[in-house]
Amino acid sequence: MPTFFTSILLGLVEGLTEFIPVSSTGHLIVFDHWLGFHEQVGADRAELFEVVIQLGAILAIGFLYRTQLVSSLFAKSPGSEAGKLRNNLIVAFLPAAIIGYLFHDAITEYLFSPLTVAISLIVGGVLILVLEKSLSARAGGRGIDSMTLGDAVVVGLSQVLSLIPGVSRSGATIMGGYAGGLSRHAATEFSFLVAFPIMVAASGYEMLKYRDLLTEDFLMTLGTGFAVAFISAIAVVKWLIRYVHRHNFNWFGVYRIIAGIIILVVLAI
Repeated sequence: MPTFFTSILLGLVEGLTEFIPVSSTGHLIVFDHWLGFHEQVGADRAELFEVVIQLGAILAIGFLYRTQLVSSLFAKSPGSEAGKLRNNLIVAFLPAAIIGYLFHDAITEYLFSPLTVAISLIVGGVLILVLEKSLSARAGGRGIDSMTLGDAVVVGLSQVLSLIPGVSRSGATIMGGYAGGLSRHAATEFSFLVAFPIMVAASGYEMLKYRDLLTEDFLMTLGTGFAVAFISAIAVVKWLIRYVHRHNFNWFGVYRIIAGIIILVVLAI
C-alpha cells in the first residue's frame, strides 16, 4: 500500500481510538504490523509518525476544551473551580509522566508487540464488564467540580497502567475515575483533559528526539496523518460525550475481548 494511503489509514485509526477505551497504541501496533509501515519508511520514521498523529489527536482536545484548559492554567486562586481543576490535572499527570520517562525504552523494547496488545485488550475488556456490573446500581456520581486530590491520585495511578500497550490510556483513566466515584460523564471528560498535558509532553519529548527526521520528503506523510487524526478525533470526542450520557461502556468491553481473540487467532495461524 502506498505510504500516502497508509498515513491516512493510520491517522484515522489514531483519531478514532485515542479517546475511547480500546487502546489507540494497541491498534496502531497491530495495523502497523499488518501494513508493514515500519518496512515502508524505517523504524525511526515510523515511530516519529506515530508521535505526530498522536499529537494531532491530542490537539483536538486542546481545541475543544481550550476554555477550560486556559482558565485552569491561569487561575489565580487555588480554591477556585479552575484552580482545583489545575491541581487535579497536575496530580493525575505526574505518575504516568515519571514512570513513562524512566521506563519508556524498556516498555517499547519488550512490550510493543501484537501478543501484548491482544492479552491487554482481553483483560481490559473483562475488567470493564466487571466494573460496569458492580457499579451499575450506583446512583449518579460526582462531577469534575467536586473532584478531590484523592480522586486525581486514583486517575493518575490508573493512567500508569496505560503504559502497557493495549491497556488504553482513556480506558484506564475513565474506569479509574468512574470506579473512584465520578459519574461516567465526569470521568470521561477528565480523561480527555488529563490526556492533554501527558500526551503533549510525551509528543514534545519524542519530536525532539527525532527532530533530524523532519525532512522535506517526509513532511507530506506526517502532515496527512496529523490532519486525519485531528479531524477524526474531534468527531469521536463529540460523539463519546453524547454517548456516555445514555449508555455504559459494556460494548467497548465486548469489542476489546473480540478484537483480542481475533489477534490471537491471527497470530496463531
